[in-house]
Parts: sequence; C-alpha cells; structure tokens
Amino acid sequence: MEEPDFGSMEITVVGLGLIGGSFAMALNKLKPKKIWAIDVNISVLEQAEKTGVISKGFTEASIPLQSSDIVVICIYPELAVQFVKDNLAYFKHGALITDTAGLKEQVVQEISSVLREDLSFVGGHPLAGKESSGFAYASEEIFRGANYLITPIDGTKNESLRLVERLILGLGCRQPIRMEPHKHDEIIALTSQLPHVIAAALMNSSCAEDTGSFVGGSFRDATRVARMNAELWSELLLENKDNILEQIDVFIENVRMIRTAVAEKDRDSLKQMLENASRGREKF
Repeated sequence: MEEPDFGSMEITVVGLGLIGGSFAMALNKLKPKKIWAIDVNISVLEQAEKTGVISKGFTEASIPLQSSDIVVICIYPELAVQFVKDNLAYFKHGALITDTAGLKEQVVQEISSVLREDLSFVGGHPLAGKESSGFAYASEEIFRGANYLITPIDGTKNESLRLVERLILGLGCRQPIRMEPHKHDEIIALTSQLPHVIAAALMNSSCAEDTGSFVGGSFRDATRVARMNAELWSELLLENKDNILEQIDVFIENVRMIRTAVAEKDRDSLKQMLENASRGREKF
C-alpha cells in the first residue's frame, strides 16, 4: 500500500480535551491540508485557533464533517456513539471515522450498526494521558512512544485499517496493537480500570486525610491515578461492569489471602505470596 497523502486530507477532531487537544497538536506533524475541531466550548476553540493547533473550530458539526476525510472522535464513549448517530448524514462520502474511547465493545457495536455503507469505522484507544484533564494540559508529547490499541471487526476494510495505523504512527506512537473489542475491554479492566479503583479506595480510606506529612513514594505511586475525571471514569466502570467486577473479586481474594497469612502469622505463605509478586513485577 502506498503511503497515505495526509497533505491532501482534511481531518476533524471531535472534542478538544486532553486527548483531543493532544491529538490535534500531534496531527500537525503530518501536515494535513486542514485540521478542524468540533467542541461545545468556544473559548477552547478560540485558544486552539490562536495557537495554531487547528485551522478552525466549530460548535456546529455539520460544517467540517462534510469535507473531512478522517474524523477522530475524542469524547466519552456514550457521547461518541450519539455523535455518530446524530451526524450520520453529514459525514463526507467515504470518510474514515475512528475514536479514542477507553471502552470498545459497546462503542464498536453501536457505531458499526448504524454506519452508512460508504463510511468506515476503526475503534481505537491510545494508552496515554495525564492526571489532569482539559485542553490546557494537552501536549503532543503524550503520544511519543505510547501504546495504541485498535479494534477491527469482521468487515473492517483493510485500507481503512492501514490508514489508521499510519495515522497513529505519525503521532509518534508505537506500532498499533490489533485486538478484538471484547478482549480489549477484558484486558483494560485489569491493566487500567482496577488500578484506578484501588487508588480511589486508598484515598477514600478514613486514615488517608491525616497522612500528608508521612506520605512516601510508595503511597504517591499507588494513588497517582486517583486524581481522575470522575464523570468519565464512572461511565467507563459502569459500562464495563462485568469485566471490572471480575477483576475486583480476584483482587479482593488476593488481599484476603495476604490478610489471612498476616493474621495467622504464617510467615512462609506470606513470604511466598510477596516473592511471587516481586518475580511477576520483574518479568513485567
């Protein structure tokens, strides 16, 4: 396949938050013909225009969608699905749509079920971000060397898949990893969602509020992701309920086993569990 000519393409980013803003910044390295943005926040659009991140911003989606070859949707999962449904008539003929939502199975199913035959959709999830949210914290650097998951399904056009991969590599990410949407959600429940749950539980401990003067690196590391977008993470956890509940149950059982060993002063069992964890971390 020939290298895509991004210089002849118009690309729209939907949602100029942390990920969308960073995406728009990184897109400039590909030198597309135009970078449009859609957002409800006029001041953010004006800031992005003023700093040269985008060519122009819109609050009305129909205008840029009609000429955009690629549309990158960087909003919450439920909003992403609704955006496609609400604006289906406006997408340019043959356009490629992708997203950055942290859940994939439901998003991919719902968008694919309503998609026009001439359009293509490839689900995506950049494993990148910061503790802070919003355009003010956006940076193209968050994609440098980052992993990026994409979730093609039966019927995904090969040319669309390759175009998305070239786009992702152009941002500075590693070679995208392909996986089925349901597998994505299973893995993310363990590698991303469970750590956020644990961090929240630690910070919600009745003792945590009085420990400020005694906090060391281990507590900071364990609670780093507790500073999260609560609205977004509530949606991610609830929409991935079955997978995250399974991981929480496994975690609780592991904690119970450690608790039992401590309560019974079972040094050998406790040492074995800690050594297993240490070896696992070394391999990781």
